[in-house]
Amino acid sequence: MIQCPQTDKFRKRQIHVSPLWKNFLQEHGARITGDGSFSFDDADREVARAAGGNIVTPLAGDGLIRVRGPEARDFLQNQLSNDIRQVDAGHAQLSAYCSPKGRILALFHILLRQDDYCLRLPCTLADAILQRLRMYVLRARVELERADEALGYLGISGPDAADLVKDILAEAPAEPYRVAGTRDVTVTRLPGPHARFLILAEAGRLDELWRHLRQEATPAGDAAWRWLDIMAGLPTVLPQTQEAFVPQMMNLELLGGVNFKKGCYPGQEIVARMQYLGRLKQRMYRLHLERDTPPPPGEPVFAPDLPGQAAGTVVDAQPGPEGGCDLLAVVRIHSAEGGELHLAAEDGPVLHRESLPYALPAQESA
Repeated sequence: MIQCPQTDKFRKRQIHVSPLWKNFLQEHGARITGDGSFSFDDADREVARAAGGNIVTPLAGDGLIRVRGPEARDFLQNQLSNDIRQVDAGHAQLSAYCSPKGRILALFHILLRQDDYCLRLPCTLADAILQRLRMYVLRARVELERADEALGYLGISGPDAADLVKDILAEAPAEPYRVAGTRDVTVTRLPGPHARFLILAEAGRLDELWRHLRQEATPAGDAAWRWLDIMAGLPTVLPQTQEAFVPQMMNLELLGGVNFKKGCYPGQEIVARMQYLGRLKQRMYRLHLERDTPPPPGEPVFAPDLPGQAAGTVVDAQPGPEGGCDLLAVVRIHSAEGGELHLAAEDGPVLHRESLPYALPAQESA
């Protein structure tokens, strides 16, 4: 049975962005919702635009931890699931920070910017993860800090996204997790149903970039960007799902987020044992729910083959562009292959399995 933290431990988003940038967004139609995220319209309309057109989103709900110093690379190499030595000026990566039991505490998008490692994660986790990482610095010559007010993210997605990025940099990365940039603007390509890019820039440049991208892209909030993650099969870890999954349950080894040859890090023995000696019983699937209200992360999933207990857990869910909700959920493989899944209760709403943009190992299905 999958277990998740109790709901009373969940924290609301804490927006750590430049006040000038926040004011600029609000002057240009942005609304801060009750959970601290940004939106410009109803979530379902924003998702519909993301499905078929160009959108630009401020990603103000993302947190940023900056790691710098002569031993920053070695420090991160000893903490994360991926090989940090492969991160350079042209390559970013997805990586997990795990507990000693191999359970994911946070997922990072990592890039190198002016010799500093920038770790992107949800704002709701940033302070606690920063505090935990600092516990292991010891005598290492490394500094860790929040950098959300000095730097900020924009997301651009759509059929014309690559051309819009070329207007800024004269080039657009052609493959996922490839990076291009100047001294003050760094662009990473991400997987998605359209060309999709993550732009990291000095806070003082964000309004200029926004005005340029806004010429050809419609503003959208967090829901649209998270829907694009769902369609790409990219997981996120939020307070509701911390320490609920080992990396393989979230398909991270299929997404290039785990390196099994890099050496030790917290939880490495358990993650490696699962890969080489264990039998993985749960995987992340993309599902569709014919209901307009998205279930929260951590909501249980049930199946007839496992009466009396949950067969899975919702990772994230957002409105679908044609009605209902699209979601990612970690589910027992046997239950998912059985073809009948229900949300929240054994007789709850039916969840329909949808295809992922990458293949799951065939032997698991068998």
